[in-house]
Amino acid sequence: MRLDKLSIINYKNIQAATLNLSAKLNCFIGHNGVGKTNLLDAVYYLSFCKSAFNPKDSEVMCHESDFFVLEGDYTMDSEEVEQVSCGMKRGTKKHFKRNRKAYKKLSEHIGLLPLIFVSPSDISLIEGGSEERRKLMDVVISQYDRPYIETLLRYNKALQQRNSLLKQEEEPDTTLLELLEMQMAEYGTEIYKKRAAFVEQLVPVFQEIYQAISQNREQVSLEYISHGQRGDLLDVIQRDRAKDRIMGYSLHGIHKDDLLMTLGGFPMKREGSQGQNKTFVLALKLAQFNFLKQTAGNRTPLLLLDDIFDKLDADRVEQIVKLVAGDSFGQIFITDTNRDHLDKILSSSSFDYKLFAVENGEIIERGMNHV
Repeated sequence: MRLDKLSIINYKNIQAATLNLSAKLNCFIGHNGVGKTNLLDAVYYLSFCKSAFNPKDSEVMCHESDFFVLEGDYTMDSEEVEQVSCGMKRGTKKHFKRNRKAYKKLSEHIGLLPLIFVSPSDISLIEGGSEERRKLMDVVISQYDRPYIETLLRYNKALQQRNSLLKQEEEPDTTLLELLEMQMAEYGTEIYKKRAAFVEQLVPVFQEIYQAISQNREQVSLEYISHGQRGDLLDVIQRDRAKDRIMGYSLHGIHKDDLLMTLGGFPMKREGSQGQNKTFVLALKLAQFNFLKQTAGNRTPLLLLDDIFDKLDADRVEQIVKLVAGDSFGQIFITDTNRDHLDKILSSSSFDYKLFAVENGEIIERGMNHV
C-alpha cells in the first residue's frame, strides 16, 4: 500500500500543503519544531482517526483557525485506489469519509490503512506505565482483527460500570456486580488469548531485529504478563471482591496486563542506556511492521520514522540504514534534522525517493530520484 498524494489544511502548524509522494522513500529535513512530526502525525490521523499525540481533536487545528481538513489518495497492493478524507469545524464532530462516503462508526476505518509510527515519544513504552504497553498491543491487533476493538470497548465499559458500583457508599447490588464480572471475564478472556498469540509470534522477530541492530552484543527479551495466566478469569476477578470494594476499583483483569522488557535478564527500564532503549523500541516497532505485513492481507503498512537516529552510535545507525534500505519495507516516511543519515540510506540503495524541506509549517520539495 502507498500514499500517493497528501493534502493538509490547518493541521497544527501546517496551514496548507499538497504533496505528491514517492512510492518508496519520502524524506523530510528541517530543524526541531518546524513541523516535520506534525506532517507524519497527519498521515497517522488518516489511518487511526486521531492524532498520535493530542487526545482532543480541537488541539490539532492551527490556533487561529476554525477547521482542519486532511485528504489522502492511496493505492493498495492490489492496485485498487482509495481516497480517505477527514474534516472538522471547531465545536463540532469530525467527519471521516472513504471514497466520499461517510463512515457510520469510526472503528470501521481502523485497519484499512495499516501503519507503524516510530517516534522519540515511544521511550514511554519502557519508562511509562503499563497502559503504554497495552496500547502498543492494542494498536497493532486492532489493525488486522476488526472485532478486537469492539471486544475491548465492551470490556472497558463493563470495567467502568463495575468500578462505579465499587465506589458507591451503599452496598452494591450483587446480581448486577456478578453480571458485570461475567462480562469482564468473557470479553477479557478473548482479549487475553489474542494478546498472548500476538506476543508469541512477535518475540522471535523482535529479537532477530534487535540482534541485527546491536550486532549480537546484547540479549533482550519480551514477556507478556496477564491475570489471564492465573486460571479462569471470572474466578480471578471475583476472588478479591472485598478488597476491590475497599479500594473502590477492580484490582484484577486484563486492564492490568503488561509486557516485561529485559536486557541481559534485568529490567530494561533500569539497565538500558539511551541508545539501547531506543534500539529496543525501534526493534519492537519494526517487528510489529513485519507482523502486520503478514496479517493485513494485501496491504503493506506505511512506515513512519520520526528522528530515529538521535542518541545512537555510528554502528547502530549503519545497521538500521541496512535494514530500512532493504526490500522488506514498503513506503517509508522519514524525518531528520540533517541530511547525513539520509544521504547514507540514499547512497546505499537505488530506489525511488523524494526530498522535502520543512520550515515553519511550509513543506517544499527539494529533490527526487526516479529509478
